[in-house]
Amino acid sequence: MAFAFDPSTQARAVEVRRSRIDGYGVFAAEAIPAEALIGWLTGEAITVAEARRRAEGRQRLMLVELSNSRAIDATRSADAMRFTNHGCQPNARLRVEDGEIAILALRGIASGEEITVDYGSSHHEGRLACRCGAAGCAGWL
Repeated sequence: MAFAFDPSTQARAVEVRRSRIDGYGVFAAEAIPAEALIGWLTGEAITVAEARRRAEGRQRLMLVELSNSRAIDATRSADAMRFTNHGCQPNARLRVEDGEIAILALRGIASGEEITVDYGSSHHEGRLACRCGAAGCAGWL
């Protein structure tokens, strides 16, 4: 499957391909130093109530709550970072600032390594098996 992405949302070279974790994932196409900005997660601005309504009964989506009232739905975004999978020992993190969602490296990421973030609490509410494979994996999202 080919994807067309908006290159303006990327600060570092990444590629989307099949992931052993789940579906597709985002992989570093270059070495990324610790604390570097990787890119931005973009999408439709919606209310938290609408985000939670959209999450009901769905397993594949990308919603991020920005505040108690605002959220971003990146499910249909043209940005590669929407394919970022969860990892119990992630190599990247989300930073929400001024309504934007940046993805930053927690440590150096090798070229070819899958980029993962800790989803934290999610709409899965502990019902979806985690397949990150990390040592000490929590087992559930």
